[in-house]
Amino acid sequence: MFYHLLKHVLLGPLLRLLFRPRIEGLENVPAEGAAIVAGNHLSFSDHFLMPAILKRRITFLAKAEYFTGPGLKGRLTAAFFRSAGQIPVDRSGKEAGAAAIREGLGVLAKGELLGIYPEGTRSHDGRLYKGKVGVAAMALGARVPVVPCAMVGTFEIQPPGQVVPKLRRVTIRFGRPLDFSRYAGMEGERAVLRAVTDEIMTAILDLSGQEYVDRYATEVKAEEEEARRRARRGTR
Repeated sequence: MFYHLLKHVLLGPLLRLLFRPRIEGLENVPAEGAAIVAGNHLSFSDHFLMPAILKRRITFLAKAEYFTGPGLKGRLTAAFFRSAGQIPVDRSGKEAGAAAIREGLGVLAKGELLGIYPEGTRSHDGRLYKGKVGVAAMALGARVPVVPCAMVGTFEIQPPGQVVPKLRRVTIRFGRPLDFSRYAGMEGERAVLRAVTDEIMTAILDLSGQEYVDRYATEVKAEEEEARRRARRGTR
């Protein structure tokens, strides 16, 4: 109930008014039945802008930190994400990936839309990074199509670290559904999961026009942070 209140009465109309999103390819999102919408992730605003323009409800696997933040802000954020039906996923530990896949398959088993950011984290520099294979495991395990999605302009309105987004027009593009039925029963093969994930990321790249980096974003972020720490130590 709260999800539909946000989408149709409160947040949805406000977002459409403020950002006037250009919507391309919305007809590519299935009108019914289970499917995965896999997109790039440039901004915290992505969590709200895409659901605001979709005709159907979509459930995202959200990082657990959104549900465990301290203080009043943390409690309000957690309440918001829970009320909107988003699922917390612990990204730490060896079982993190398996837990996310189980949760995602549960959503798809109910015939719903599942939203996934295959990069696993927001891009810190606006580039598109290598996708993690969980999206492929879910697509093959549930035997559902994957709709590639590109958020264009959201990095410019709200890059990481910026609390209040700038009021600029953004574009949301949906590509044709990708069918991976040719790989049925092969979700246990690592090479197949990698090939499917790379095909999904290529489709997102074609829609977004971003620069592509064939490395995981988390690795690059960690290296850059370590370089900054060394630089700070060197200036003391």
